[in-house]
Amino acid sequence: MFVLRSAFWLTVMFLIIAPKDFDLGKTASDASAEALRAGQQAIVSQVLASDCSTLECAGGKAALTVLAGNKFPSVDTPMQMTSNIPVPLPRPRPDRMG
Repeated sequence: MFVLRSAFWLTVMFLIIAPKDFDLGKTASDASAEALRAGQQAIVSQVLASDCSTLECAGGKAALTVLAGNKFPSVDTPMQMTSNIPVPLPRPRPDRMG
């Protein structure tokens, strides 16, 4: 009960005392993005520093290098969106099914 009461009063006081021009959401998202970038760079530097003797390891390094960039690789249009489907949709029901 003490923890609940303390959390309530701390929240009330924060709402009263908190600066009005402070954007908590923007600050949190900026800190999150910075932490993700730092973690990504640390992981990539560790992976690229290791020695590879197999093709699988080299492919993993190449994939991490591509994904470590700021932009994700472009994706073509999905197969479901193509307009040159040789069979009409929905497919006609076979005669033997009634």
